[in-house]
Amino acid sequence: MFRTELDAIDIKILRELQGDGRMTNVELAQKVGISAPPCLRRVRKLEEGGVIKGYHALLNAPSLGFDLVAFCMVGLKHQSEADLKAFAAATNAWPLVRQAWMVSGESDFLLHCVSENLTVFQDFVIEVLTANDRVDTVRTMLTIRKVKSVGLVAI
Repeated sequence: MFRTELDAIDIKILRELQGDGRMTNVELAQKVGISAPPCLRRVRKLEEGGVIKGYHALLNAPSLGFDLVAFCMVGLKHQSEADLKAFAAATNAWPLVRQAWMVSGESDFLLHCVSENLTVFQDFVIEVLTANDRVDTVRTMLTIRKVKSVGLVAI
């Protein structure tokens, strides 16, 4: 499904669900100005078309004891397709890495990490990340505080 196939109601549905994925279909239908049955059909079509990938609970990390958020810029020794794929696959085994992007520029990967504390994060960087045979450089950035958090798409 492409954006050109989405009409104004679909856009409203996506905007509302991105803000609150737990609202009932009746609430959603009221917010977007249509009745519940066609609203549900539209949501199902958006899900089946891959526009809506899933629904998740957003957890309050500090309340669960995860107080540190950091980013790691990782440069690999070689940028062959095999090395890039192998490193990308390795990130899936690291629970501390919550999101990972392959990027262009000075680094090859940008890792979003969430940890209990600085010691756990440092241990990960030293014992896991820099110990990886494919890794050449690691630059870390500790966050101070989150200043904005909205849906991933400005729709």
